[in-house]
Amino acid sequence: VVLDYSMLKNRQGCSFVEGSWWGGVQMGPPDPILGVSEAFKKDSNPKKMNLGVGAYRDDQGKPFVLSCVRKAEALISAKQMDKEYLGITGLADFNKSCAKLALGADSEVLKSGRNITVQTISGTGSLRIGANFLSRFHGGPRDVYLPKPSWGNHTPIFKDAGMTLKAYRYYDPATCGFDHSGALEDISKIPEQSVIMLHACAHNPTGVDPRPEQWKEISDLVKKRNLLVFFDMAYQGFASGDIDKDAWAVRYFIEQGHNIVLSQSFAKNMGLYGERVGGFTVVCNDAEEAKRVESQLKILIRPIYSNPPMNGARIASTILNTPELYSVWLGEVHGMANRIIKMREQLEAGLKKEGSTRDWQHVIDQIGMFCFTGLKPEQVERLTKEFSVYMTKDGRISMAGVTSGNVGYLAAGIHAVTK
Repeated sequence: VVLDYSMLKNRQGCSFVEGSWWGGVQMGPPDPILGVSEAFKKDSNPKKMNLGVGAYRDDQGKPFVLSCVRKAEALISAKQMDKEYLGITGLADFNKSCAKLALGADSEVLKSGRNITVQTISGTGSLRIGANFLSRFHGGPRDVYLPKPSWGNHTPIFKDAGMTLKAYRYYDPATCGFDHSGALEDISKIPEQSVIMLHACAHNPTGVDPRPEQWKEISDLVKKRNLLVFFDMAYQGFASGDIDKDAWAVRYFIEQGHNIVLSQSFAKNMGLYGERVGGFTVVCNDAEEAKRVESQLKILIRPIYSNPPMNGARIASTILNTPELYSVWLGEVHGMANRIIKMREQLEAGLKKEGSTRDWQHVIDQIGMFCFTGLKPEQVERLTKEFSVYMTKDGRISMAGVTSGNVGYLAAGIHAVTK
């Protein structure tokens, strides 16, 4: 039998080209955020600003390592511990502290042992483990309803896990705020037992969060529709500077009887970006159910990466379990959040000073690392071309890239393109 390999197609519909296994692979689109960074690097303007990347910077625009992290590293180094593999679910002390941070020290869930928390490869890895778990075990519709818009990586994470992506209204472009009525209307039509994704605080990319009374209405409606809640909490403490305030929605939903699943990341609030520290929690009916869920999470994790890296988990666990370092961390995360808040206030004041007659109150009202400016794609293009200010085309800026030294320049540029 003679096969003509040039006629064969793989599952993606790509033809195999004779002499090359990968001749039919198409060039994929560039990552929108990494593309912004690449263009920024090539720009020779000394006043250039990169407002695309979501990583904290100090007021000199430099990467920032928390002092509590340095102290934790020193303590770990002094113990001269080995580098043996962690278990499949990760560092036990970290998992316990991770759940306690999210759910609260007095959580009934923790006391009754009806949660399972596993260490993951930061927030992205946590979401993917969660998506895989839902894909395999969730008995309801294979639909995940994301807020519109949502973090860009949510879509491929759930899609690649075999889930179907749908959306509910969230952001109102007219007010640059939360579309509460639109969200409630859409949620009321979501088929029962579907999965709904909620950002616990500092919604990415808009920086728009529901108020507590609005969260309560969402909780009531979600319970009425019998939806499975998937919370993504990537910014606890980093949003308001208060770890308890930022976890309020998560804790309220649990108090109201929602057995949520939860993703956590320590990239932003501890500055452990490259350490890839995260956690995934499933709140179950009882401790026995939690043990069964844990057994299946182990089976999911094992063929993907076997077990998570230990260094970042050791750092986070040391901070969370050492009273002195924990106190320092609370002060530092509050300081990072406050710097972001001050930059929002100075940007709004700078726009007024430039003579802008637009209402920029949303810059202050939004919270967390990102601000949805309301700039249109053509205005973003002008801002980049004329002022070397780089951001994603949807007008989202990372407030971490704004400093007391460049906020005036940014205000002047935004005013120039929005007159």
